[in-house]
Amino acid sequence: MPLPSTTIGRALKHTRSIQIDAFARDDGLWDLDAHITDSKTRDIKLASGIRPVGTALHDLSLRITIDTNLTIVDAVAVSDAVPYPGFCNTIVPDYKKLIGLNLFMQFRQGVKERLSGINGCTHITELAQILPTAAVQAFAGDVIDTRDGASASEQTQQPFQLNRCHALRLDGPAVAQYYPRWSTALKASADAKSSS
Repeated sequence: MPLPSTTIGRALKHTRSIQIDAFARDDGLWDLDAHITDSKTRDIKLASGIRPVGTALHDLSLRITIDTNLTIVDAVAVSDAVPYPGFCNTIVPDYKKLIGLNLFMQFRQGVKERLSGINGCTHITELAQILPTAAVQAFAGDVIDTRDGASASEQTQQPFQLNRCHALRLDGPAVAQYYPRWSTALKASADAKSSS
């Protein structure tokens, strides 16, 4: 369902696009290629010169290579378009500092400590912050067993995705319907019936 239409006129001024592609590599590792672009709908005057309409103000990429434990084993950043050429793009080698961080163990804090403020590029660092959930989506069904479609008797461990968002909370109706074995609501209802 799209966003509701507006009744007030409006004019598009800026577009930010973010794309993340995940690749399973032949060596058993995974690459997450993240890309961010910013562009304006008019010519803009920057301290470094005029950017014609449709020309990217930012065109930045970050690739992290992770193992199946979600630990970063390599990282590389590229700045193809920046507002201050020769200055913004000099920080890209510092994104090697992501190596060793784990996407599920205080990752955002580690990124902040290593690459926030003057220690990094605001936009590449922002791009790094969204990689944990992209990795989970990439791994779902391939590396992480979501147990979707498995019968209750086949589910010997709680599926990974349960209790990680509003819809899949253990006491909610989605878990009761799709993962009844792990439903605390169904368990509470059964316990109430057996004690009466």
